[in-house]
Amino acid sequence: MQRYFMQKKVEDTIYFDENTAHHIKHVMRMNIGSFVEVVDENSVYIAKINQLTPSVTAIIQQIKKSDGLPIPKVVIAQSLLKEQKMDLVFQKATELGIDGFIPLQTNRTVIKLENNKEKKLKRWQMIVKEASEQSKRIDIPTVFPVLKINEINLDEYDVKLLCTVNEMSTTLKKVLSQCKKSDKMLIVIGPEGGFTSNEEKILLEQGFIPISLGELVLRSETVALYIMSVIQYQFMR
Repeated sequence: MQRYFMQKKVEDTIYFDENTAHHIKHVMRMNIGSFVEVVDENSVYIAKINQLTPSVTAIIQQIKKSDGLPIPKVVIAQSLLKEQKMDLVFQKATELGIDGFIPLQTNRTVIKLENNKEKKLKRWQMIVKEASEQSKRIDIPTVFPVLKINEINLDEYDVKLLCTVNEMSTTLKKVLSQCKKSDKMLIVIGPEGGFTSNEEKILLEQGFIPISLGELVLRSETVALYIMSVIQYQFMR
């Protein structure tokens, strides 16, 4: 059953926005009487389409509670990548249960958004919304504005990890073995050229733990997906 996120509800009637209505009518080709799942906070509603024009609406038939993901809350600060690679990270990491993204502007970031930040932010928000619906999540990851390293608010995180090829780093496996499901984690991933030594120094001084992902050197767009897969495995029920 296709899942969507709540836009508006009046009593037992759910109203869908223009993009969702288009998906229901022209992509899924649903008819009056078709059933959909609609998420609002931690509740999942089973609803039946009762109108397709001029707007799409559905009537709630059933309410069921849904548990959250069985993994810690993970926010990844991903250095900006070229459009298709960045889109891939947002989509697939959402499917793997990430809680939030911080697009990161670093010294070696090739991509410069300049006056295009708001347009990109809306695109990324749409990608994570659609990926959340596809993967049947009950929440949508937060997409933060583009930030620099010194602009990240670190106070809310219990565990802060820096992905690095430094030989003195510990392994992701060892760090995760000491983490709890209740922890909130921040993981920073550098650009294709890596962080500068000064950037790594700043992060280490702010309490980040340098971690290694093993013997292989991964592309920047692969790192987030690898980490989220490992976290899913580590905390799987």
